[in-house]
Amino acid sequence: MGIKKFTQEVIKEGKRVRWPKKDVLIPSIIVVLVVSALTGLLLMGEDALGKQLIDALKNAFNR
Repeated sequence: MGIKKFTQEVIKEGKRVRWPKKDVLIPSIIVVLVVSALTGLLLMGEDALGKQLIDALKNAFNR
């Protein structure tokens, strides 16, 4: 399959997709952004706690 045929088929499939309406899409985007931000904060907190634990272990065994 050549690149030209592949591109034509992708465009053809894209036209058949039922894209969501704006009133459905905007709340979905907001949910994704909020969940992503909360997950990022959670991972940042876990990383900070892990760093503190590793530093505490280093200090405990360096003495």
